[in-house]
Amino acid sequence: MAVANDIAHWRAQIFAKLLLVVFVLGLFTAIPSALLAASEGMWSIAVVDVVALLWIGAIWRWRSLPYTARVVNFLGVAIVVGIALLFKVGPVSQIYLMAVPVLAALLLGLRPALVMLVLTALIVMVLGFNDNANLHLAGLPDNGFLRAAIISLNFSFMTAILTLSCAVLLQHLERSFDKLSDLNAELRLTSAAVARLNDMVLIAQVGQDHDQHIIFVNEAFERRTGYRRDEVIGRDLRLLRGPDTDPAVVDTIERAMARSETVRAELLNYTKTGNAYWVETELVPFADEGGVNTHWVAVERDITERKKSQDDIHRLAFFDVLTGLPNRRLLMDRIDKLLASSERGATYSAVMFIDLDRFKTINDARGHAIGDALLCNAAARLSKLMRKADTVARIGGDEFVVLLGHLSHELPGATHAAQTVAEKIRNTIGQDLDIEGQTYNSTASIGVTMLPRPGAPGQTAQDLLREADTAMYRAKSNGRNGIAFFEMAMQAEVEHRLTLEHDLAAALANGELQMHVQAQVDRHGRAVGGELLMRWPLADGSMIPPSVFIPVAEESGLIVELGAWALRQACHAVLELQVAGLAMPLSVNVSPTQFRQVDFVEQVQRVLADTGAPAALLVLEVTEGLLIDKMDDTIARMHRLTEMGLRFSIDDFGTGYSSMAYLKKMPLYELKIDRSFIMDTPEDASSRALVQSILAMAGHLGLRVVAEGVETQAQADFLSAHDCACMQGYLYARPMPLASFITSLQSSTVVAAVV
Repeated sequence: MAVANDIAHWRAQIFAKLLLVVFVLGLFTAIPSALLAASEGMWSIAVVDVVALLWIGAIWRWRSLPYTARVVNFLGVAIVVGIALLFKVGPVSQIYLMAVPVLAALLLGLRPALVMLVLTALIVMVLGFNDNANLHLAGLPDNGFLRAAIISLNFSFMTAILTLSCAVLLQHLERSFDKLSDLNAELRLTSAAVARLNDMVLIAQVGQDHDQHIIFVNEAFERRTGYRRDEVIGRDLRLLRGPDTDPAVVDTIERAMARSETVRAELLNYTKTGNAYWVETELVPFADEGGVNTHWVAVERDITERKKSQDDIHRLAFFDVLTGLPNRRLLMDRIDKLLASSERGATYSAVMFIDLDRFKTINDARGHAIGDALLCNAAARLSKLMRKADTVARIGGDEFVVLLGHLSHELPGATHAAQTVAEKIRNTIGQDLDIEGQTYNSTASIGVTMLPRPGAPGQTAQDLLREADTAMYRAKSNGRNGIAFFEMAMQAEVEHRLTLEHDLAAALANGELQMHVQAQVDRHGRAVGGELLMRWPLADGSMIPPSVFIPVAEESGLIVELGAWALRQACHAVLELQVAGLAMPLSVNVSPTQFRQVDFVEQVQRVLADTGAPAALLVLEVTEGLLIDKMDDTIARMHRLTEMGLRFSIDDFGTGYSSMAYLKKMPLYELKIDRSFIMDTPEDASSRALVQSILAMAGHLGLRVVAEGVETQAQADFLSAHDCACMQGYLYARPMPLASFITSLQSSTVVAAVV
């Protein structure tokens, strides 16, 4: 073991030095002693001195001999010299023998020392008996045996005390060496572990001025900070702090250190090159036996990546990834704070909801990269316009919100300030933008609400955002690129539309909607078809006009479900007319949203298959708005439907987008002249010319024409005179339930053959 080797090494070192000293002293004492003994004729003494010197020299030179053998030989020399002197000099030479067990204890240990103690005691007692017996000592009885025994026992006693003292001392020393060696091994292990820890470890000594001077740093510290150990030893523990280190955290650490208390903190430190990094540090005080704090141990863990992740998570949670602006979550928190501060300070603030006009068109046409660039540019422009105290947020898509805090103590002044800022925003956003060599332009519709609003206690962030959003939609409905301030009437209108949407969905689900029929007649007043019109009767007998609930259905998406229901009702109506012997074509309106459903053709096929209605008696009325988007897909879908036997009619012709080339490509059956052209005919020359042009064009294209909104005989006569094949209006019939329509036809003779 390492400990035993340490003790053995220590004894070997002592023995080697002892041999050298004895040999050198022997040269200076033994040789003169041998010469003197020889001159006096004491040849035995001279021989013993020379032999002993040579023997010591041989032991000193013969280092390959095992240690124990060399020590035993050395002790043998002492014993031989002691015996020789005992015979020649007398009892005084017993001092040589006393040294033997003491040296054995020192060089070999307790057991060999006890053996040597017994051996030397026997030598003194046996070989020195006669000399001790003849020795006259004052105070001792005149008895030779008793004198010899007393002297031998005293020799043994004193030698035993010296021997045992040395042996026991060395035993305790050896045990101490064992413990010390264990502690040293543990210390080496601890030192190696600390030196190789991934955590940074610093040890600082507390100076007289209470500064902390570094006395140790580990390898992790050197790797992370770039400082070498010799560069920081003796320097203050504060050397790693820098300009952005939080003073509040530093004060917390300083106060804890002043009280000699353990302290933990997250701290921004700096490397030798000036790069910042975060550490989680724990400072632990170490005190001496008197309780005085003498050292500080700092263990620091690099948490830079964790801090970066925390910052990233915070950014993702509270900021928009694309623009870097606050997101909805952070915006709501800031609105809450603005509400509270505005109420405390008795000042008025504003919330602006900004929507980019035409953004979807640009994004769809040019791709998301261009759309993202447009959004980032809008965010940058908004941020430059605002004060530091204001907030610009992006809450999704092309929607931004601006908070203007503490504009004025008076509502008119605050409103004027908000109007001014809104105008600046509108003008700035509306400026042309160059992206990848192309110029783009997107205006802004802005809704503004003021806070706190008089007469509206308990406003919340959700309320304000909803109000600003409502005002923004009013700005859009007024033609876009405008500004609208929120009014309570807007909220009432929105709530009414929401209620209407809910009630419409319930009416559809509960079967409360009805389909009425308005007759279409030829120039002789005979019924040749009809148009199915949707009606929503209420419990009190009143009706909600289609002009009210159809736009709501369009905006909410209910129009698809309504259209599917209307198509199925049209099929049933055709079958009922057939059963009544009044087979004639019926027209049913199809919205662009419904027509553009990817499975619209399949939906029509299923309805026809389910009901068994003849496709040839169904006319699908579509508006010119259908032709604006994806013309080729629209025409292809119309051809698939006409192949099934269905016919198409362009409703409200002349009010939208019409191209003669597209009309020629489309598989059309008829055109319906919008009532706005009929109502001023024949008095108005312009209306008269337009109607004549439509009739002439339809004749050349081979299309049937239906004139809507015929209410006077003069209108009917004009249309008949210009070969209008079919008319529809209050002059002939109002929309009525299907049963009433059938009854009226059965009781009348004005029913033409199926066209």
